[in-house]
Amino acid sequence: MGLATYIKESYNELVNHVTWPTWAEAQKNTVTVAVFSIVFALIIYGIDTVFSTAITNYFEWIKQA
Repeated sequence: MGLATYIKESYNELVNHVTWPTWAEAQKNTVTVAVFSIVFALIIYGIDTVFSTAITNYFEWIKQA
């Protein structure tokens, strides 16, 4: 199979066999992904802050001993 055939078949697949979301569905999915990304980032930030504080306090405690 040549490159031209591959490109033609790929284009045909995209045009005739792929179900594209409506504009409203795409917007809804984009907002959902953005919200979950922000929530996940805040959770990771919180966990990182807790561990950073714990490690800092541990090393301060070691220095005092």
